[in-house]
Amino acid sequence: MFWPLISASWHRDDPSLYGRLDLSFGGNGPAKLLEYNADTPTSIFEAAVFQWTWLEQAIVRNIIPKRADQFNSIHERLIEGWKKVCTGHQLHLAGMTENEEDAGTLAYLEDTASQAGLATTLIDIEEIGLRDDGQFVDLDNRTIELAFKLYPWEWMFHDAFGANLAKAATRWIEPPWKAILSNKGILPLLWEMFPNHPNLLPADDPEAARLGTSFVRKPLYSREGANVALVSAGTTLVAQDGPYGAEGFVRQALAPLPNFSGQYPVIGSWLVDHTPCGLSIREDENPITGNTSRFLPHAIL
Repeated sequence: MFWPLISASWHRDDPSLYGRLDLSFGGNGPAKLLEYNADTPTSIFEAAVFQWTWLEQAIVRNIIPKRADQFNSIHERLIEGWKKVCTGHQLHLAGMTENEEDAGTLAYLEDTASQAGLATTLIDIEEIGLRDDGQFVDLDNRTIELAFKLYPWEWMFHDAFGANLAKAATRWIEPPWKAILSNKGILPLLWEMFPNHPNLLPADDPEAARLGTSFVRKPLYSREGANVALVSAGTTLVAQDGPYGAEGFVRQALAPLPNFSGQYPVIGSWLVDHTPCGLSIREDENPITGNTSRFLPHAIL
């Protein structure tokens, strides 16, 4: 039902604002792509603002050398990115505003959009209405021409107004074609297209046997490690609970995160307007990174 919407979005080259690649890297050998958070990546405020503030304060307090730097131009890139994707439109930013993390992410992105000179309106996703002419509107009955949504495409497809997505004139960021890249089903396709690429891990579907008895099982739509299981030699080492899995799974080669004093860090590589521009780190005592994992700033010495 939604393939024409996704295809049209791709062929129009609808612009994308940002995304985050999650990588396993222990300091030796190439980094390995674990997944691509293409649709609704969070922790961008921490990556863009918090850790840069930490860097400045750590230099002032002589915690790190004055020559220390950071791979981080996310904030500036976001402002420039908004200017490219939102020329001449009122921007609505929508999400689940009762969720503290989502509300904070939306507030930060709204601030960067405002700095780019855009007129903005923040709205809860449930407050978006549908007018008789098939257009999405806000609480003031204004047509939503351009909307940033911190809300997954697979949820939108199944919501009550999902059938109207192709009919309405609203342009969405992230665009519909990101629904393909945010699906874990992209991992076997990447491996098929680029076999033995140094930054990729072998991946297949649950019906295949190429990975043997050691693999990571991931639901197609899982977020923040939910319903992910690490299996080694047929034994489940650790597994996370969650609401995903009915949509199916993929399997990826087991590439455990490095263990530093009992902590398992994962690298986040941020892309804004398709350009790498920032690095972030999250760590946990659990080798499956979740939504309560700690955020760590970084410095380049």
